[in-house]
Amino acid sequence: MDLTSVASYLTDPGFLASVFAAIACFATILTVALPAFQSDKLETRLKAVTDQREKLRRQNRAAINQRGLKQNQGEGFMKETVDKLDLQKALEDPNVKDKLIQAGLRGGAPVATFYFFRFALPIVFGVAAFVAVFILNIVDWAPQMKIGGVIAGAAVGFYAPNLYVSNLATKRQQSIMRSFPDALDMLLICVEAGMSIEMAFDKVGNEIGQSSTELAEELKLTNAELSYLADRREAYDNLAKRTNHPGVKAVCMALAQAERYGTPLGSSLRIMAKENREMRIADAEKKAAALPAKLTVPMIVFFLPVLFLVILGPAYIKFTEMEK
Repeated sequence: MDLTSVASYLTDPGFLASVFAAIACFATILTVALPAFQSDKLETRLKAVTDQREKLRRQNRAAINQRGLKQNQGEGFMKETVDKLDLQKALEDPNVKDKLIQAGLRGGAPVATFYFFRFALPIVFGVAAFVAVFILNIVDWAPQMKIGGVIAGAAVGFYAPNLYVSNLATKRQQSIMRSFPDALDMLLICVEAGMSIEMAFDKVGNEIGQSSTELAEELKLTNAELSYLADRREAYDNLAKRTNHPGVKAVCMALAQAERYGTPLGSSLRIMAKENREMRIADAEKKAAALPAKLTVPMIVFFLPVLFLVILGPAYIKFTEMEK
């Protein structure tokens, strides 16, 4: 067979039609059969999300168990004293657990420590005041005034733990609110990128830890509660109670409503981030507006005497020289 006959055979319309028909048939079979040999991408992605959620759940539970173990190890003499004297019932404060949680003190050990110091400090302060006013006699008061001083010292010792916890909770709340608008922005980015709310909380908690350790701790704890609580809205309610701030409460309410009704989180988080940023600016402006009133007393005490000395000093020196 020479080249001419081969070329004529390859260019024959019947041969070309057969080749194109075979190619089309193979492509059709390949198109139909290919999905059967491919794995389900949606199922793979869902499995990856489930595995990641289980991993986060195990990590969070391990962290909570480790924290609880450390707290149990810290309970000692003070807890035994509180239990033996039944101080929690004798000095009962219905809001003490909420206050301690807002201050970042969780578990049974901080509660026992609080009641122990509420019992011990009045005795210590009262004895110290008694020694100071009756034995050392550092002030020349009447006996009634000295007794009043001892009672006042005991009262200061009784309320000192409350003041300490309130101050600690206030500082913690301020630290959280300084970084909360930025955390909402990052949470919005994560949610709009397709992350689940658990993964978003975990990611934001890792990123925000450098600017606010307290906020990172709260986000991590909320992520853990989302993993094991039966009602996920309870996790948002707990976050609102622990922070005790209107901005956080509004965000938690929006998250709970989105969890219940399936509304999109993006627009809600964007509005909440803007409102919290405006709230932070308003607080800064309020503090700046209060500065002149606060500076009035220091100006009077420290500036005016120096001013009078500078103005009247030369005149006084000249007057004394004229008398000589």
